[in-house]
Amino acid sequence: MKNQIQLAKAMTRISHCLIPLALAWLALPVSARATDRGNGNTSDGAFALYDLTTGYGNSAFGYDSLRFLTGGNYNTAVGYQSLDQNNGYQNTAIGYWALYYNTTGDGNTAIGATPLWSNTTGSDNTANGYEALLKNTTGAANTAIGSQALWSNTTGDANTAEGYWALFSNTTGNYNTANGYFALYYNTIGSNNSATGYYALSANTIGSFNTANGMEALGFNSSGSYNTASGVDALLYNSTGNNNTATGYYALLFNTTGNNNAATGFEALFSNTADGFSALLNNTTGVSNTALGSSALAANTSANSNTAVGNSALSSNTAGSSNIAIGESAGINLTTGSNNIDIGNKGKAGESDYIRIGTKGTHTHTLIAGISGATVAGGVGVIIDTNGHLGTVVSSERFKDKVKPMDKASEVILALKPVTFRYKKELDPAGIPQFGLVAEEVEKVNPDLVARDADGKVYTVRYEAVNAMLLNEFLKEHRKVEEQQVCITGLNSRVAKEEKIIAQQQKGTEALTAQLKEQAAQIQKIGAQIEISKRAPKVVVNTP
Repeated sequence: MKNQIQLAKAMTRISHCLIPLALAWLALPVSARATDRGNGNTSDGAFALYDLTTGYGNSAFGYDSLRFLTGGNYNTAVGYQSLDQNNGYQNTAIGYWALYYNTTGDGNTAIGATPLWSNTTGSDNTANGYEALLKNTTGAANTAIGSQALWSNTTGDANTAEGYWALFSNTTGNYNTANGYFALYYNTIGSNNSATGYYALSANTIGSFNTANGMEALGFNSSGSYNTASGVDALLYNSTGNNNTATGYYALLFNTTGNNNAATGFEALFSNTADGFSALLNNTTGVSNTALGSSALAANTSANSNTAVGNSALSSNTAGSSNIAIGESAGINLTTGSNNIDIGNKGKAGESDYIRIGTKGTHTHTLIAGISGATVAGGVGVIIDTNGHLGTVVSSERFKDKVKPMDKASEVILALKPVTFRYKKELDPAGIPQFGLVAEEVEKVNPDLVARDADGKVYTVRYEAVNAMLLNEFLKEHRKVEEQQVCITGLNSRVAKEEKIIAQQQKGTEALTAQLKEQAAQIQKIGAQIEISKRAPKVVVNTP
């Protein structure tokens, strides 16, 4: 490489010397510098214009220059075998073997050692530099300035290459522009590309409609098309990705096959959108990501559909997809988990399907509109643990294990002491009367009936468990009442029967009493009659 560069520099210096020498030579009187061949033709050198017949206005200076020209016009050849095979028109060749094989190509300009050497019928080409457009045969309207610029071009048209090895490998690609050392070096058949800068689009082979502006911009692009990179190393590693736009140093640096990305800002990404320093810096194949903020989604490589808003948001995520992180360092701990939402929270490595809002110890009050006063007829109560984890209590048997009757376990609540109280002013300035239990007192009765904070201290009562125990005690008492009711019903039945018997006996007694009274009256009557019969005088009648 070093020797090639030195050779190129040497040939450039030689061409710079040849041009003024050629001009000085042409400035001399014809008699002093060449042979007048008639019809405005001038030659100097062995075999120069050797086969000339009807051509006019041609100038040949150097061995074999324009040797085989017969009827071509207005050609100028300066140098050994320059335009040797030419029969075209209005060609200018200055340098060793410049435009050597040109036959019928017109309007070509070649300056330097062997520029446009293989050109046969290509027209309107300009080659300035050692071996510039060396292999061009029929390609037209190409411009190559620099050592070996457009070196491999054969039939490609309307290409412009400026710089050492610019568009070096191009063969049939058209409408390409390369400005800078090694720019579009490997391009072969890609068309409508524009590369400005050292190594810009250097690896492109068949990609088309790409624009690279900056050192190594789109440097490794091979077949990707419709990409625009502006900035040093912008879209550097893109290979087959399409329709990407990167503006800024290192923008979309590691994107390889991703499509439809837009990145603006220093080291900004990779339908991805990145805006901010190092945003989506390492993205390769991930799609549909949005990163707004410095280092947002910086480590992302292949994950999709992530949204990160805020400096360092989701910056450690590599393969997790469909995550949403909003806020400074939001979701920074997430790595491979998916379907998480972290708002003002750093998240947790590896977790999926979590929603985290706010930071424990920092955010101490939560106000959400649209809840208070809103009726949810079919809903259930929400509970929260000491880590701020929201949820509901599930009751289906499929979620439970070791199910057994509560039995006497609920009797501990009979030792609880309900109280009335008011919260301290810092908690409730209005001092609204409250009714409930004291957690420390409940703990003494049953530690399982209290909840503890992050420090292990008691902070509230598990009222839902107390309610379940109350229900069990109520049901137990209810069963006792039912049993007693059965006994009472039985006793009432027996009493009714006894009362019926007593009533019957009472009636019999009353009947007997009446009978006795009647008998007594009759006895009394008879007694009275007997008494009367005792007192009456007796008359004895003697019957004769």
